[in-house]
Amino acid sequence: MTDISSCVACGGTVAPDGRCWDCGAPQPAFRSHLEITTGSGAAGVSDRGLRRGVNADAMASATTGSWTIGVVCDGVSMSPRADRAAQVAAEVGAATLVTRLGAGALPEVALAEATVRAGRAVAALATSVHDAPACTYVAGVVGPAGLWAGGVGDSRAYWLPDTGTGMALTEDDAGEHEMLSAWLGADADEVTPRVRSFRPPGAGRLLLCTDGLSRYLPDAESLRAVLRRHTRSAAPGDAQVAAARALVGHALAAGGQDNVTALLIPTPTAFARQAGPSSS
Repeated sequence: MTDISSCVACGGTVAPDGRCWDCGAPQPAFRSHLEITTGSGAAGVSDRGLRRGVNADAMASATTGSWTIGVVCDGVSMSPRADRAAQVAAEVGAATLVTRLGAGALPEVALAEATVRAGRAVAALATSVHDAPACTYVAGVVGPAGLWAGGVGDSRAYWLPDTGTGMALTEDDAGEHEMLSAWLGADADEVTPRVRSFRPPGAGRLLLCTDGLSRYLPDAESLRAVLRRHTRSAAPGDAQVAAARALVGHALAAGGQDNVTALLIPTPTAFARQAGPSSS
């Protein structure tokens, strides 16, 4: 990765958030490619893509008790400091989910509260109505009783089973010409996500992703096809990160027009044995 100790625009000092202290310019190399893993087996990959100056996607994953948590956000490109909005939303959303689920809250309640708190944190970044950072948001949790997912905007959640039929778990908030109709930020209404729960009949993965991936792989079966093609030889301990790399790699090979992020949370073995099919 390129050294970003000096600003590419003015030669000034780069702050910890990847922007220049002196001129405020974002640094292209900051967060250009990220990979995360958790002890529960979740893994995520985020890449700047081939056409964007900065990576305005963000992701977070954590565990609390028997829950595995994931959050993925995509900074709205037309808003200022979109990368910061996404980072703040992902961090606040994940932290809230850890706290609320750890305290015994119902997952749908925890997901709704986390979304509201993330939205308020992004709104607090605004300095005026004309300077309002914004982002999309999707979050999911997996536990012994099933999985839950909800989002705002066009970042998505999918259920990708090892065998059987996969499906989208979220619907885009989009209007005419696929323009966003909901997002997080000071220039948006406070929103509560549509949360969907699902109890799968077998093992698989919950995928959270930005539209940098779904523009190339828009449905569950196309996503599963990439996973089948590229992850058969992965070592057991590397299966999830190899799968996330395969999805991101496909988007880059297909053109990489946007930032692209894929976060995968596996279904626990015990959950796969015990769960029967149900959804709400």
